[in-house]
Amino acid sequence: MKQKSLHKVLSFVMAFAVLFSTLSFTVESHYCGSRLVDTAVFTKVKSCGGIETSAKTPIKKGCCHDKVEVLKGQDELKRSSFDTLDFDQHTILLAFVLVNNSFFESLPKQTIPHEHYTPPNLIYDITVLDGTFLI
Repeated sequence: MKQKSLHKVLSFVMAFAVLFSTLSFTVESHYCGSRLVDTAVFTKVKSCGGIETSAKTPIKKGCCHDKVEVLKGQDELKRSSFDTLDFDQHTILLAFVLVNNSFFESLPKQTIPHEHYTPPNLIYDITVLDGTFLI
């Protein structure tokens, strides 16, 4: 039972690892002068139109710029082969498999002697008939 649940959890974790390693997205930032106005992920950045003025410093038209950063994930997933491993890696992998298999040995199947026994039909509930109730 533990081995099946551990297998499901590890499969789920590995699926998310593959998903997030191949995920790509962009981060867009809009600057007016040297001040950051807006940042957006997965959407377009809102621009100020270049006419924004601050209480301290007026910002000239045309000094705004957008900065786009593209965070790329993996395009191709490579599958490693067991044949490309050297002798030390073979030894470590074999030791790992042997140790983990010994941790998850299953218990012998227990037989339940009354598994297929059906109780007789109940005509009278003797425990209620012979019971004494104090009121």
